[in-house]
Order: sequence, then structure tokens, then C-alpha cells
Amino acid sequence: MQHINDIPSREFLPGLSGKMLHGEMSTLGIWEIKKGSIIPEHKHENEQITYVLEGELQMTIGGITSVFTAGCVQVIPPNIPHSAVALTDCRAIDSWTPVREAYR
Repeated sequence: MQHINDIPSREFLPGLSGKMLHGEMSTLGIWEIKKGSIIPEHKHENEQITYVLEGELQMTIGGITSVFTAGCVQVIPPNIPHSAVALTDCRAIDSWTPVREAYR
């Protein structure tokens, strides 16, 4: 067992900090995103599931832009371009399958 407070937080982009937990087949990320932070468009081989816990996160997924608020969830298939802008301070959880090697 591990407590979330024992997992170190890393800054991946300006205003985007996260705690990562890796299993054999998947990765779980717990994010703190500062208002105004930009996650540039990218894509990866991993299926991603995003769950917004707090705040307003504008996401563009496959060319469609939506504002995600607390409780919103989305499955992002592999290799689909996506990006985000934090409209407020946000907290979110992402899961990726297979393991998100770039976040090890």
C-alpha cells in the first residue's frame, strides 16, 4: 500500500504538476493545473481516460473543443490529437493504457 502524500509531485509543464503511479499495464496520473496553463496538442499510443475533479478545463480532442467541469469524464482513443487550457485552477485524474513510459 502507498499513500498519495508519499508520491512525489513533478512539474511536467509550467503550471502542470502531477503525481504518477505506474503498474505493469497502466499509469495513473493525479494533476494540479494552474489557471492559464496550456497543454499543447499532442497524441500518443496510449488510450487515456480523463476525469476532472475540480475547476474548468477546456479540452480539444480530435478537433472538438469542450469545457470540462467537475465530474466530467472522457475516453481519448490512442493517437487522437488533444490539448487543454486551464480556465481556472483544476485538479484532474488521467489513466493511460499501456503504461505511459514518458511519465516514468
